[in-house]
Amino acid sequence: MAAAQMQRVASPPPQSVEAPKKSRIQVSNTKKPLFFYVNLAKRYIEQYNEVELSSLGMAITTVITIAEILKNNGLAIEKKVSTSTVGMKDESKGRLVQKARIEIVLGKSEKFDAIMQMNADVLAADSVATEGTKK
Repeated sequence: MAAAQMQRVASPPPQSVEAPKKSRIQVSNTKKPLFFYVNLAKRYIEQYNEVELSSLGMAITTVITIAEILKNNGLAIEKKVSTSTVGMKDESKGRLVQKARIEIVLGKSEKFDAIMQMNADVLAADSVATEGTKK
């Protein structure tokens, strides 16, 4: 594993809270469907020119999937990937447990605007075609 991509970070004390970034999405495995996060990431890229996807534990695979969908569709480029461990208090056992964390920063690709416009045009054409068959 490359030292530049893998890094261990000591967990911050529980009372210190990071200032939330406007372009950060904290992904959960259980709260929302995958494409909710994909579409939200597209909106963040459109608005901020980048998005930071972040998750803990079992949701790491979901973040990787979201990033790969955006990259494979030509919408985003990978800027930074970092991994770390975070100390969290286990509610049931009352002890500190280490959780894996990943943060992936994606930037807006050069083709982003053209692809989004093309997708909007296709949706508009489908909408017009559907309206024509309803009459």
